[in-house]
Amino acid sequence: MTRLLELVLRLTFQFVLGVCILVITTIVLLRYFDPPTWSWKIQREFSKPAGYSEMTRHHWVGLDRIAPSVQLAVVAAEDQRFPYHFGIDPEAIMDALEEADRGKRLRGASTLTQQTAKNLFLWSNRDLPRKVLEMGIALLLELFWDKQRILEVYLNIAEFGPGVFGVGAASLYWFQAPVDNLSNNQAARLAAVLPNPWHYRAHPASPYVVERSGWIEQQMEQLGYDWLQQ
Repeated sequence: MTRLLELVLRLTFQFVLGVCILVITTIVLLRYFDPPTWSWKIQREFSKPAGYSEMTRHHWVGLDRIAPSVQLAVVAAEDQRFPYHFGIDPEAIMDALEEADRGKRLRGASTLTQQTAKNLFLWSNRDLPRKVLEMGIALLLELFWDKQRILEVYLNIAEFGPGVFGVGAASLYWFQAPVDNLSNNQAARLAAVLPNPWHYRAHPASPYVVERSGWIEQQMEQLGYDWLQQ
């Protein structure tokens, strides 16, 4: 029995070590090479919600060809402390817990780095194991990538509509315009659909998207474009 337990523990350790090495190797490679696919896209292809598009739209766009308005809008909407944290934002976590204590619905406190980790590697269910893995992978992304690469990958793999992945495809799908030529309002509308991209529409915009995008534009004005370069 003791030998069997030792064997199980040894095999478990070797498996976990192998997975860690594989993840780290993949992260290092993705610092230089764009991912051909990712976990969230695969899940959507094999488990489509009712009424979900059968067509997948995506093409990769380098960060230098993504309008600064789009970059700023997404960061302003999703993670305003993105330039300052190391993948995990303790302040956002504490704010979310305090709001929950006051009776508000517990909201997510995931950083852009955590969302990138989830979209690349993990499953969609909100459970503790996924959250722990998400935080660990986020720390690795911050260790091996710079902020520009994290933002570039996020903007290219996030879903902005049913089967519409990345800002390049989203700008053409919603506005029939290239992503390097979007206005502040159009960029804000793209960012506004991120909480539920298969329910909200960037154009024509629902009352929620109009209100949300107006708030995002205000945040963009307060933050300023120089803030992204910090």
